Amino acid sequence: MKLIGSTTSPYVRRIRILLDEERYEFVNLDIYGEGRDELRRNNPTLKIPVLEDEGQEIYDSRIIARYVSAKQGRDPLTWDQQNQLTMIDGANDSAVTLLLSEKSGIDTHQDVMFYKLQRERIATTLQVLAEMVQEGKFEEWNYPAICLYCLIDWLDFRNLEDFAGVESLLAFRDSHKEKPWVAQTDPRNS
Repeated sequence: MKLIGSTTSPYVRRIRILLDEERYEFVNLDIYGEGRDELRRNNPTLKIPVLEDEGQEIYDSRIIARYVSAKQGRDPLTWDQQNQLTMIDGANDSAVTLLLSEKSGIDTHQDVMFYKLQRERIATTLQVLAEMVQEGKFEEWNYPAICLYCLIDWLDFRNLEDFAGVESLLAFRDSHKEKPWVAQTDPRNS
């Protein structure tokens, strides 16, 4: 297996943690610089991660997780877990949009509907996820918990959220820092 991505992507990190002890090659790309050509060759959507295995290319972290989980003999996700992933991915996508806009020199704090909607999505989603953490819905270290961990840690790493009112998310993150492959995939170490 070969995983193509970057060490700072929360979507790639979740797959690296899920792969756990699996043997695979990790190709770390600078997707906004010199790695762009390789990304073009491997994924027409120009997104990471990409998994190559036995002649099969898989383009999306959610689909890659399904593929890896099936290979590892894990149970498929429940509908509630799928909904958890939808919330996590929605907040993550909005945060990536804000980060890329800021890196492009756009003021994302201006009074523009598009950016207000991104911030609203992040805020409401984090509130619901914090409540779910408090209710114990992420106690099992499974793929949705891994994705939540990667989202919260990435938001903190990129200084995109102050977590006021959703401190349980930071407590959740801090309680899992010692899990296998979490420290090894920390974007701060790249």
